[in-house]
Amino acid sequence: MTRPALTIALLLRSPELESACCQWLPGNRYTQVDLGLEDSAVDVVSALERQREAVDAVVIEQSLLQDKTREDLLARGLLFPAVVVGELMGRVDYHPEEVHLPDDQLEQLGYNVDAAISRFLRHGQKDIRPEDGSTESDQVGGQPEGRAWKLSSRLQERLGYLGVFYKRDPSRFLANLPPHEQRELLQSLQRTYRDLLIGYFRDPAAANQALESFVNTAFFGDLPITQTVEIHMNLIDDFWKQLRLEGHKDDFLQDYRLALLDVMAHLCEMYRRSVPGDIPLASAGSKRRQLQDSEVIL
Repeated sequence: MTRPALTIALLLRSPELESACCQWLPGNRYTQVDLGLEDSAVDVVSALERQREAVDAVVIEQSLLQDKTREDLLARGLLFPAVVVGELMGRVDYHPEEVHLPDDQLEQLGYNVDAAISRFLRHGQKDIRPEDGSTESDQVGGQPEGRAWKLSSRLQERLGYLGVFYKRDPSRFLANLPPHEQRELLQSLQRTYRDLLIGYFRDPAAANQALESFVNTAFFGDLPITQTVEIHMNLIDDFWKQLRLEGHKDDFLQDYRLALLDVMAHLCEMYRRSVPGDIPLASAGSKRRQLQDSEVIL
C-alpha cells in the first residue's frame, strides 16, 4: 500500500536554500509547501499559523528563529517536527525535539525529516493524552495541549500506525540509490562526521548535534557498519597526515575512538528500539531483513 505523503512547510528566506531542500526531499514521501518567506515582509509566525492544519513538519532556516519569533511560535502552539538548517551551535533553536542540519549537508534532509517526525512523536508528545479532559487553554511545554495532541494524532493517522512508530523507506536505503546519489550521500556523511570529530572535545554540544544527524541518516539510510568505520578511519588518517605535515604531535588521535564508540552506541540503540517488543529474536540470518522492515521509535 502506498504511504500517504506528509506535508513539509519550507520556512526559508534564501531561494538557493529552498531549491536545495526541494531537491533532497523525496517526492514519494513528502509534499512541500512554500510559505512565501522569500518576501521579507512575510512574517514566519503568521505564515505558519495560516497553514497550521495542513502542515505536518517544517524545515526552517536557523536565522529566522530569533528569540521573539521562537516565543511567539511557542505561545501559539505552533510546534511541529522540525529540521533546523544552519550552523551547529549546540543550542535549542525551536524546541527540544528539533534536528539540526548544516546547509552543506542537505543530501541528508529526507532522512533527518524522518528522524524529526519520530522524535516528535516519541519524545515531544509522549505525555499528552486526549482522555485527560484538557482544553486548548491548558499548557504543556509552552504549547496548548489540545493542539499538540491533535497534531500528534494526525501524524499517527497519516502514517498509518496506531502507536508512535515510523517505518524506514527501503527505496531510500543507500544500497538502493542511483550511483551518483550514493556518492553524494556518502560525501555528505563524511562532512557530518568531520563536524563531529572537530567538535568532539572542543564543543561537545555542537558535536552531539552532528552525531545525531549522522546517526539519523545512517539508520534511516541503512548505512553499513563497515562504511561507518571506514568514514571514521579515513578522516582520522587525513588528520594524521595533516598533523605530521605541520609538525604537530598526533598521539591524541587515538582518543577519537570514543567518537566512533558513541556513534555505534547510538546506532545500536536505534536498531534495538526498531524491533517490536512482542516479536521474538530472530536467527542471525533473518535479523537484517527484520530490521529493514521494522518500525522505529527514536
